Amino acid sequence: MKIEQIDLFPIEYPTLGYFKFFEGPSGRLGRPAVVVRLTAENGMVGWGQSVPSFRWSEESLESAMAVLRHYLAPVLRGADALDLEGAQAVLDGALGRSFSTAMPIARAGLDLALHDLYGKLTGKSIAEICHRKPGGPVALSWTVNAKSLADAEAVIDTGWQRGYRNFNIKVAPDTALDVELARLVKRRAPEGFLWADANCGYDVDVALEVAPRLADAGVDVLESPLRPNRLHGYQRLKKLGALPILMDEGIVSPVELDEFIRLDMLDGIAMKPSRTGGLFAARQQIEMIEDRGLMWLGSGLSDPDIALAASLGLYSAFGLTKPAALNGPQFLDGDILARRLDIERAVATPPAGPGIGVDIDEQKLARLAVPA
Repeated sequence: MKIEQIDLFPIEYPTLGYFKFFEGPSGRLGRPAVVVRLTAENGMVGWGQSVPSFRWSEESLESAMAVLRHYLAPVLRGADALDLEGAQAVLDGALGRSFSTAMPIARAGLDLALHDLYGKLTGKSIAEICHRKPGGPVALSWTVNAKSLADAEAVIDTGWQRGYRNFNIKVAPDTALDVELARLVKRRAPEGFLWADANCGYDVDVALEVAPRLADAGVDVLESPLRPNRLHGYQRLKKLGALPILMDEGIVSPVELDEFIRLDMLDGIAMKPSRTGGLFAARQQIEMIEDRGLMWLGSGLSDPDIALAASLGLYSAFGLTKPAALNGPQFLDGDILARRLDIERAVATPPAGPGIGVDIDEQKLARLAVPA
């Protein structure tokens, strides 16, 4: 069953509240995405979504559109929609890999659309594609990204009113503020899971100093304290053992995950299918982590709609027990779905049905369109 047509739709979601990764150079806030539509020769359609964020990575809406349009989509056109592994090999050969998989955030949109199309053609859900049984709902974590403790109080209040009892906090570089923020959140939600994400914002000495203090303040895990090329620093932090050290940025393909595990750099990963090039590589990494007896947590790039539904399907299938830091519902306004996702009181239910399980409202899609 050949892929006959690939269409790309650049869009931008309005945002709610302040989140540092959405701020553009002019100060304008918005969450860009590229919606991908694959059409098979029998007319069946699969939908995917790339979610570039130039504040978080080197990928922007413009670069994602360029690489999808000129390099990735052309090699995938004509490929067999029923051969997921073969399609990955085709995409692998489209661009030089450099350190890892090239342009993984852009590529993730095609991967999700491939899984959606494959699922619809075979009648299989994401769980079944992963050779798993369908799982249950996924608990969500509320993100506290505040410039001051006073701002943080208001953010926590909003999350609490919406039923959230687990929180993730953005930390670095101000360690004094970070520790007080952790204490504040732990006071407000003493039974909740508290996850600190530094987004590579500490240097090695600062991270070694603050990790025990964050642990004393009630933090349960520390994500991405250093840039991923600080290999020795990660080794020292893991050896220190003050907190479980999770990596996020820097792990794209299963290759570097295997290498970093061998180098004893981490206790686990914060999984993001949007970062890894999609569900195919994400699934491999979760299986690798579970085989090694390490920890994995579910996260995202403030995923909207399609990407969020795909992550929910994956995390549910693999039995995620900790709350997932999927904050698209917190920070994004609007959707492109014919039927919105089922999210109630900090619990998200993965959509049922074949593929990713969502249908797109093309009128909504057109309303969010931006110039290519």
